[in-house]
Amino acid sequence: MKHAQGPSVQSHWDWIIVGSGFGGSVSALRLAEKGYRVLVLEKGKRFDKRDFPTSNWDVMRWLWRPALGMRGLFQMSFLSHVTVLHGVGVGGGSLVYANTLPLPKDGFFASPSWSHLADWRAELAPHYATARRMLGAATNPSVTPGDRVLRSIAQDLGKEKDFHSTEVAVFFGKPDVEVPDPYFDGQGPPRTGCNFCGACMTGCRVGAKNTLDRNYLYLAEKLGVRVEPETEVLAVRPRKEGGYRVETEHTFRERDARTFTADRIIFAGGVMGTLPLLLAMREDPDGLPRLSERLGDKVRTNNESLIGIIAPDTKEDFSKGVAITSILETDEHSHVEPVRYAEGSGFFRIMALPYSPGSNVLVRLGGAVRGFLRQPWLWLKALTVRDFAKVSQVLLYMRTLEGSLRVRLGRSPYTGFSRGLVSDLSPGTSAPSAFMDEAGDLARRFADKVGGVSMTMISESLMGTPTTAHILGGAAMGASADEGVIDREHRLFGYEGLYVIDGSAVSANPGVNPSLTITALAERAMSKIPARSS
Repeated sequence: MKHAQGPSVQSHWDWIIVGSGFGGSVSALRLAEKGYRVLVLEKGKRFDKRDFPTSNWDVMRWLWRPALGMRGLFQMSFLSHVTVLHGVGVGGGSLVYANTLPLPKDGFFASPSWSHLADWRAELAPHYATARRMLGAATNPSVTPGDRVLRSIAQDLGKEKDFHSTEVAVFFGKPDVEVPDPYFDGQGPPRTGCNFCGACMTGCRVGAKNTLDRNYLYLAEKLGVRVEPETEVLAVRPRKEGGYRVETEHTFRERDARTFTADRIIFAGGVMGTLPLLLAMREDPDGLPRLSERLGDKVRTNNESLIGIIAPDTKEDFSKGVAITSILETDEHSHVEPVRYAEGSGFFRIMALPYSPGSNVLVRLGGAVRGFLRQPWLWLKALTVRDFAKVSQVLLYMRTLEGSLRVRLGRSPYTGFSRGLVSDLSPGTSAPSAFMDEAGDLARRFADKVGGVSMTMISESLMGTPTTAHILGGAAMGASADEGVIDREHRLFGYEGLYVIDGSAVSANPGVNPSLTITALAERAMSKIPARSS
């Protein structure tokens, strides 16, 4: 691992929070309300709405790859068994997520992986209510062409009652009209109503998306919380006098190092931030060598399948609306949602191949070639259409399953260079699949109705690995260090004053966007912390 060099600045805090996503921002506000001095460290940038790219073709402002000069808000990480899409910046995943705030089904709360620790449905119920209020949950009021197609599919399947609009974290005031804070008795920032441009996942330039820098984190900073962006945490080590030392480096300027100290630390960088740091610290004899051997186990996804439908001859515009406008629940464990990017945001066309399921790469590529040859003119138009986003709809299919991965530190299997997370299969489980029969059938039905073709990520076609925006676990809860990494109150086994409050602490598969659940878990965890004594 890297070690900070050069002069450092000492600063002591009651709490340091590593990461500013759903777990970190909630924790910052609630701790500040209880009188604590709180520092939030975020490796990404702070974005004003004018800083977001106007399309995802502006890769330098959209993608996160600092070594290549890309300093945006969206990162793709490639593991052996899954491609992970995640956010970077002040506000974490809220900057790039698709706004949806669904409540998991009963199976999540009753999962054997954590149900013995608490009655989770009962305990989390009031915190879900708080999270919905704080995140500004509202029912999507618009009906898009993609919704009408999906409703038609629901009718064909006899499931129209299982089709409904999404609950989303968006302010639906008057479009392009700024009004005083409508949420927090005037204590929040002014807001502007959604204009349904479809750019939720490339950064909301309107100011309608309820990102964390407009609620939890905004209110926390008003109470004195200090947020340090562009600050990457390299190490967390115990101090002889108590508490912990946090060694950091400027994200873009190596050797620009600072050291902070705190009585207690919250790790809130998500699976792709928290786990590499904790795994490195467990290897470091001066770090946190007593961390549970379960660290990195039980990493889950929502078993997603992402299939793009491109309809080059359509007269409809699939790019308008919030990122996800409706949902069709096909059974107790599965659902599909139509997803969109804004007009002009067609970056993913260069990362897609014809959808062709199969057991190995030769079968998949052979199927893709045959599909192209069956409809060569349609495929040619689909691949060369001027505005890819306007004529395409991504179908996001999720299925609740309890399979899991293990992650560890190692060299990337694709580049062989930068040391980071690599994945292995958990004992007794099979590799997650990018191709599920029901997902393929729904995509075929959608494509037939709009006169289109189906495509998928090149990583899925070549390697058979699925893509996820919902990677969870790896620091799961347990009754002891033999069973989990943290206890039911998010405290790391083996060390006083260390907590994990982010997606890596989610200890079962919610089967839906986990943002609301992470927020509720963070609210619950913070409710257990007493007020600061004077």
